[in-house]
Amino acid sequence: MSDRPTFVMLPGLLCDKTVFAHQAEHLADLADIQIPSMFGYDTLLDMARGILEEAPPTFALLGFSMGGRVALQIMRLAPERVSHLVLMDTGAHPGKPSETKDRERLIETAHARGMRLVADAWLPGMLHPDHQTRPAIRGPLTDMVCRATPAAYERQLRALMSRPDARPILPTIACPTLVICGRQDLWSTLAQHEEIAAAIPGAELAVIEDSGHFASFEQPEAFTRRLRAWLLQHGFAEGVTKGAAA
Repeated sequence: MSDRPTFVMLPGLLCDKTVFAHQAEHLADLADIQIPSMFGYDTLLDMARGILEEAPPTFALLGFSMGGRVALQIMRLAPERVSHLVLMDTGAHPGKPSETKDRERLIETAHARGMRLVADAWLPGMLHPDHQTRPAIRGPLTDMVCRATPAAYERQLRALMSRPDARPILPTIACPTLVICGRQDLWSTLAQHEEIAAAIPGAELAVIEDSGHFASFEQPEAFTRRLRAWLLQHGFAEGVTKGAAA
């Protein structure tokens, strides 16, 4: 039986393993990386339950954006199963009434005009200004969005629209926690992450420079380097690294 730990990485809205490609490759020496699909569920709580059903008894957990909100629901349901927690470019506040109209408009656009238009309208504001037209960044993310169907997109948006207030969960988190975001993330701002980190006992805050919302993809080397250092600092994969050194 392998003594390798498992690291579960939860993608965000319309996202898949694309956003964690660099981390999956360059952290594979430390852990078995799992990147589950976030499609096919109607609520964030359903997503959390689905992840827990498939995950091993104990695992490290990273949640990006919508995935971060799901990670917080996992911390509510089964905190004893999570050894290390990373919250990336995400939030904990509940949905706002003003969001509903905008999200309904996006749903209508997806069904009427297709996912390519959704990608063209949505991605630029999520990226650092220097990355908005860079083919190596914009291209794979556009392809990723277009792989989703309008129906799948609608289910994820409605799950986010009905999201619960996760802020009461934050002070209850007892495992090592890293809160990390792109400095130029205009959707989930640095100030928002400062508040999250301050509410979690012992949490650390890390900022990825020259990055928007997709920090793990926009600045993959810097992100992976910071994540790896934090994991090792907090005893993750200790047996694996000792074995490699021997």
